[in-house]
Amino acid sequence: MVRRAGKSPTPTFDYGMVLSDLNVGILYLFAISSLGVYGIITAGWSSNSKYAFPGALRSAAQMVSYEVSIGLIIITVLICVGSCNSSEIVIAQKQIWFAAPLFPVFIMFFISCLAETNRAPFDLPEAEAELVAGYNVEYSSMGFALFFLGEYANMILMRCGALHLAFVGLRPSAGASVPLRALCSKPF
Repeated sequence: MVRRAGKSPTPTFDYGMVLSDLNVGILYLFAISSLGVYGIITAGWSSNSKYAFPGALRSAAQMVSYEVSIGLIIITVLICVGSCNSSEIVIAQKQIWFAAPLFPVFIMFFISCLAETNRAPFDLPEAEAELVAGYNVEYSSMGFALFFLGEYANMILMRCGALHLAFVGLRPSAGASVPLRALCSKPF
C-alpha cells in the first residue's frame, strides 16, 4: 500500500459513514421494536396453558402502554430536530445534548424504558415472586434462554435509543475521526 502525504491508510469513521441512512430511521426503529408484542402474545397462546396466556396479556398490555409514552417522547425530540433522519439528530446535538434542555422528557424516557424492558419496579408482568412466571411458564432450556436473550437485546436497544436521542449519539468528538485499526486492535 502506497502512503500519500498526510493521508491515513486505514478507513475512518466520519459523518458520511453510516450503514443505512433512512429518512424515517427513528420511526423505522420504533416500528421494528414494537413487533416484540406479537412474540409475547404468541408465546403465551402457543404454550396452551391457562396460566401463560393471561401472563402474556399482562406483559403485552404493559409493553403497548409504555410504547405509546416512548413514542410521544420521541416526537418531542423529532420536533426539536425537524427531521426523522438519525444522522441529522446526531448533528443537531453538536452544540448541546438534548438531555440538558429536555431533562424532564429524558427522565420520562428513562422510566418508560425501565417499564418497557420489565425491569424493577415494573416487573409485575413477569410475576417472579409467584410460582407462575408469566408468559414463559411452559418453556424450558433453549426456548427460555431465547426469551431472555430477546429481553436483554431490547434493553440494549433502549440504551442505544437513549444515547442517540438524548446524548451525542455516535458522532466523532470535535471533528476527530477514529481509525478502524484503533477500534479493531487487540489489547493483548
